Amino acid sequence: MSRTDVARETAGARGTAGVRATARVHARRDGRGGTALPVLDGEGPLAPRRTRSAGAEARVTLVGAMSGPLGGDRLTVEADVGEGARLRVGSAAATIALPGQTKDEARYDVRLTVADGGELYWLPEQLIAARGSDLYVTTRADLAAGARLVLREEQVLGRAGEEPGRLTSRLTVRSAGRCVLDQELACGPGAPGGWDGPAVLAGQRAVGQVVVVCPEFAERPPSARTAGEGAAVLPLAGPAVLVTAVAPDALLLRRLLDEALAGLDRD
Repeated sequence: MSRTDVARETAGARGTAGVRATARVHARRDGRGGTALPVLDGEGPLAPRRTRSAGAEARVTLVGAMSGPLGGDRLTVEADVGEGARLRVGSAAATIALPGQTKDEARYDVRLTVADGGELYWLPEQLIAARGSDLYVTTRADLAAGARLVLREEQVLGRAGEEPGRLTSRLTVRSAGRCVLDQELACGPGAPGGWDGPAVLAGQRAVGQVVVVCPEFAERPPSARTAGEGAAVLPLAGPAVLVTAVAPDALLLRRLLDEALAGLDRD
């Protein structure tokens, strides 16, 4: 069955209750200096595909097999990186949250696990909250003491010239059983007042963050500082640092985050 056929079948079954789908990626050392993917599967709109590896690192691209998430959908992505394995995950295009046949919110849950000595780069493209959508995103990363993580989130409120949908996102990162970050941001219609004020987005329509967890930061954490117009670097209570940025559009947001990350390499 082709990918188009799968998407058509799933779309036909979507109905008013929405889609329930899960994608799973497991990365393990292959014993030859590289990384194997013993589990790589997805359902419905979630289609993980292995792409060309680089050295010891396995690479996976998440491909959207159909539109979504739509109202009522429940989508889950799980990535598990074993000891000494290296995995980089990206996406083929931006994810666009859209209104569905139901007024229920959509859910998009990301669950990341990295074992001791493992390394995960989680670098999807932007998430766009289109007008009329209602999406709740949760991302949880659980890392062993010697694990490494680079996790990027970028969110855009509305397409060009469009009012935003409602978007709520929660990000939790734990290292060696200790919570180093737990934050939630709600934007758009129906969100708590002040989300568009000077203390939060200040009228901007793109917001992003990068979390870097690195064992070396326990001894030598990066310094807190601003990183250009609208970006900041903040050490966390653990071997981790948070880079946050706001911008008028996705292009400038990515540039701010990339420049701040480059500054970490020079610390």
